[in-house]
Amino acid sequence: MNNDTDEKFFGRADAHIHLANDHLADTARGKVSASMMYAASRFNAWVSATEFQSGQEMADKRGEIVEYFSNQYKAMLEENIDNYIAQFDEYMKAKAEA
Repeated sequence: MNNDTDEKFFGRADAHIHLANDHLADTARGKVSASMMYAASRFNAWVSATEFQSGQEMADKRGEIVEYFSNQYKAMLEENIDNYIAQFDEYMKAKAEA
């Protein structure tokens, strides 16, 4: 994972997760996941745009932008999947008890 974290990194991430969990009350997990990924991609497109002076300048760096965010997401996803594999019984115990 990118080492560009600060002391509030996980708190912000948890806030997004809590919001997503709130939507599970009336929406399927896959739909909530899709909305969360769309929101992250939309926000990251905006963050990227703030670094440029023109659409053409951004277009020239499009491949690098996509590669950067794709690599970051892949690394974070792999880390979290590995964590769930290692802690599966503990994390999924609540599911089994429900």
